[in-house]
Amino acid sequence: MLNQYRYLVDFNTDELEKEYFDAVIVGSGIAGVYTALVIPDNLHIAILTKETLDISNSVLAQGGIAVSLDKEDSPELHFKDTIFAGAGLCNEDSVWVLVNEAAENINSLCKFGVNFDKSGKGELALGREAAHSKNRIIHVGDATGKEVCDKLIHNVLNKKNVEIKERTFAIDILTSDGKCNGVLAYDEDSGKLKVYASPNVVCATGGYGQLYEYTTNPEVATGDGTCMAYRAGATLMDLEFVQFHPTVLYHPDNKSFLISEAVRGEGARLINAEGKRFMQEYHELMELAPRDVVARSIFKEMKKTNSSNVYLDITFKDSEYIKKRFPTIYSTCLKYGIDITKDYIPVAPAEHYSMGGIKTDAYGRTNIEGFFACGEAGCNGIHGANRLASNSLLEGLVFGRRIGQEIANRRIDKTEAVSVNYKTDRKLLSIDRDAIKKDIKRTMTEYVGIERNEQGLLTAREKIRNYKSQVENLKNESIKDFEIQNMLTLSELVINSALERKESRGAHYRSDYSKRDDENWKRHILVQRKI
Repeated sequence: MLNQYRYLVDFNTDELEKEYFDAVIVGSGIAGVYTALVIPDNLHIAILTKETLDISNSVLAQGGIAVSLDKEDSPELHFKDTIFAGAGLCNEDSVWVLVNEAAENINSLCKFGVNFDKSGKGELALGREAAHSKNRIIHVGDATGKEVCDKLIHNVLNKKNVEIKERTFAIDILTSDGKCNGVLAYDEDSGKLKVYASPNVVCATGGYGQLYEYTTNPEVATGDGTCMAYRAGATLMDLEFVQFHPTVLYHPDNKSFLISEAVRGEGARLINAEGKRFMQEYHELMELAPRDVVARSIFKEMKKTNSSNVYLDITFKDSEYIKKRFPTIYSTCLKYGIDITKDYIPVAPAEHYSMGGIKTDAYGRTNIEGFFACGEAGCNGIHGANRLASNSLLEGLVFGRRIGQEIANRRIDKTEAVSVNYKTDRKLLSIDRDAIKKDIKRTMTEYVGIERNEQGLLTAREKIRNYKSQVENLKNESIKDFEIQNMLTLSELVINSALERKESRGAHYRSDYSKRDDENWKRHILVQRKI
């Protein structure tokens, strides 16, 4: 069923407007913008972003960035904690790069003007989050992602060699002979196709949270970068590992606002609908157990008490401290009538992060020459089966920098001419795009969520394939068309990977294979489309 068209649209590059760049970066989160800042000023760069420059997963990141700075901490301990959370699936070489290059990248952020919180001694304040053995989370209140993005965007806007292309949807990578030649994009304002020709393309488009009904991801996170990589023949890896954040606000008017793990790091307790604390029944680390454990524990408590949510209690802390430490969470909850200094916070798990993505090496390189991936869109094995809290922003920085340096070192005399004439017999069809999108999300949430089993996964795949058969010959002409095609493709790939992994490991929990299988397990499940 996955044998699909090479490109989402029909086009002839000879008839399209072209711009030439030394590097094209798709995505405007921390990974993409930081990569642009690392690339030397003598190279001409374009940043393509689906919406405006300030809309990304990175902006929404609350908790912080993990880095071993305390005298009682070390890269070795950070490495150990990352490996433990990853449940045996981490690429140790990549993790060593992450923890050893963390401090120098944080130093760079400070030089770019990021104002991290300080302790009384003027040093960077260090918080604690789940599965970290030491305090090592640097932060800016509870809005770290926004502060970092704001400062990086400010710097990139002042770079004369960087052009920002907002409201530009990257449809597909252009390739020939196993090499990347640029990006075919859709200008949302003019409604026209355009070619951004380049021998270097960086995919930093984030994850695929919008495959699910409830997610902390913004609406743009429909897995477009992962799918354009797949259509071009790039290898994908570990798609079955989807992380659900344990504590997302549960309110009739908002079920996507993250209640940072840092709240539990400050001692907040999880309480069920009967008013009882319960994490002690599931893990010795209680509220600071790995995310997958906490999310499943909450899921079980909700089923046990027949309730739609549990509660987070931090009311025992000093109210002024809470307001200062978590200003965004405090003010947002207050809008919904919840004073977190006095009231329990209603929470439930929601999709949060994709451990899987485009397979890369430690320099962000894929199997397509000149095509790189980093941040949540990439998969270099750092997170394994379950991402350690606050390693995500760090990953975007460390490997964004490595990609920037790799591009600077590549000897490309000039951009190769791009010539593609792609014609199909696809037709305009009358379909209810909104209804299909809504049902994809409902199906993935019900059958491919926190708990899975073979029967449910097969049911989900059949539903997804039925929709694919309806739209496979659709002449795609709009953002909604592109997104639906990408969501259907990626949903089937995630389901297939979840069916193939017949064990429970990290964020992938099969109720019909509830144990880890360290004897017969498959280390990585790889997916690649034959070109």
